[in-house]
Amino acid sequence: MQTPKLAARRWWYIMPIVFITYSLAYLDRANYGFAAASGMAADLMITPGLSSLLGALFFLGYFFFQIPGAIYAQKNSVKKLIFVSLILWGSLATLTGVVSNAYWLIVIRFMLGVVEAAVMPAMLIYLCHWFTRAERSRANTFLILGNPVTMLWMSVVSGYLVQHYSWRWMFIIEGLPAVLWAFIWWRLADDRPAQAKWLNDQEKHHLESALAAEQVGIKAVKNYAEAFRSPKVIVLALQFFCWSIGVYGFVLWLPSILKQGAQMDMIEAGWLSALPYLAAVIGMLLVSWGSDKLQKRKRFVWPPLLIASDNSGP
Repeated sequence: MQTPKLAARRWWYIMPIVFITYSLAYLDRANYGFAAASGMAADLMITPGLSSLLGALFFLGYFFFQIPGAIYAQKNSVKKLIFVSLILWGSLATLTGVVSNAYWLIVIRFMLGVVEAAVMPAMLIYLCHWFTRAERSRANTFLILGNPVTMLWMSVVSGYLVQHYSWRWMFIIEGLPAVLWAFIWWRLADDRPAQAKWLNDQEKHHLESALAAEQVGIKAVKNYAEAFRSPKVIVLALQFFCWSIGVYGFVLWLPSILKQGAQMDMIEAGWLSALPYLAAVIGMLLVSWGSDKLQKRKRFVWPPLLIASDNSGP
């Protein structure tokens, strides 16, 4: 019996929504590096030690609330969680532009990490509701493409905003789109295929049947404690930890390195900061295509990690 073809329109409907949503989350965490390089430290009397603390506080909120966010998304509604998160993180990012001292910045950076902690796991769960295992590498890639694509245009735009206005206006202007997008997300997003008015009954049935068939024979994990005893989970968490150190160190400090080390203004630093992310977009598309084509995931993970580590030194 021939397997029914799943609705191709899912890609054209869902992925733009997911891409924009995750892009806005990454925008409001990554533009901090441009503010740090353009006078925020002097205006708020931020010492180098306090600057490091501010960078860490975002990820501290992330650390404590990512798993609770994932549990909520899994058991309840991704749609509701992302709607509330968009409004909160957009508001917090905008408030960053009006703080009068570093103490308020400490509170805002921590709360921004708390709010954004649920975004990544919620989005991954959301994609699992809509795409099969064979499609998931491409779906996850289009989601995570929000990182380099956002950095690509944000580097240029933030450079211009900081140069012609100030770091305060940069935060205000770049924080408001998340609040506005929340209402568009609420209008367009559906938690599961059964709720989608843009699919017919046959398409809903075929998609839900395909997703349900993948779960047959898979042993359920009792709880998160059992998951954290799995050697595979521990190794993958360690790998992601090491990757995060490199990538976020690069994202947060690249504008400062370029501006101070190469004696550039913020517009020049913004344009030059965008170039690595252009290469990242091309690489991610090629790797995701090859991974889904061959269904050999591991061989498409370690080579990029090795290349990135080899090019991260002086």
